[in-house]
Amino acid sequence: MTWSALDAFFTQAENCRSSVGIVEHLPAIRGAGWLAITFGWGFAVLIAAYVSAPLSGAHLNPAVTVGIAVKTGEWGDVPVYFAGQILGAMLGAVLMWITYYGQFAAHLADPENIKDAKLGPEDPHPHDQAGPVLGIFSTGPEIRNVVQNLATEIIGTFVLVIAILTQGLQDGGKGLGVIGVLITSFVVVGIGLSLGGPTGYAINPVRDLGPRIVHALLPLPNKGGSDWGYSWIPVVGPLVGAALAGGLYNIAFA
Repeated sequence: MTWSALDAFFTQAENCRSSVGIVEHLPAIRGAGWLAITFGWGFAVLIAAYVSAPLSGAHLNPAVTVGIAVKTGEWGDVPVYFAGQILGAMLGAVLMWITYYGQFAAHLADPENIKDAKLGPEDPHPHDQAGPVLGIFSTGPEIRNVVQNLATEIIGTFVLVIAILTQGLQDGGKGLGVIGVLITSFVVVGIGLSLGGPTGYAINPVRDLGPRIVHALLPLPNKGGSDWGYSWIPVVGPLVGAALAGGLYNIAFA
């Protein structure tokens, strides 16, 4: 159990560091485009999952952990995985901030970049607005519609989890094997290309929540708010999608 927690911690850190760092808000990677974002995240999943598969079965994502638990009925290790995943996601965001420290400083010092983040004294909820670099840390919708945004996260995560469960889990159902890791990485890319546009496709609660917490805590000047009003959607949506996928697997495939 201890090794699984540490494994989830460090591999989730690598996953989040790679995936949030590719978002094209900073000058060094501006213009990279959606293909670079989706493949960058897919490769991050590939590396992290290969590293973690021998120890934890590649439990990088609480949604996948929930889907497997619904399938197997074994919930004992779920809190341990969750703890490792959220801490790893936060560490990954910090590593990304360190890697791009100079770019953050230059970007947030440019009046052109921060003019939309300036909030007037009449604004009653300054922490609910998305700041100019929040998209590097966490996701946000293209169009704010609670029902649509929640449904998009549910659907995207459902696709991911059902694809994992139907491959056949290794090591007594604990997680993915070597080929399964490769297939799943391409599934993540496919979800990003086809379903990722409306919400930025969190499909992983801690990949969004962990870096969002870090964004709120880091001493970034002119960083703006962390959009807490939206933050529940990329947490609840993936968990619901995962539970639905696990339930469907038990009904249709078990």
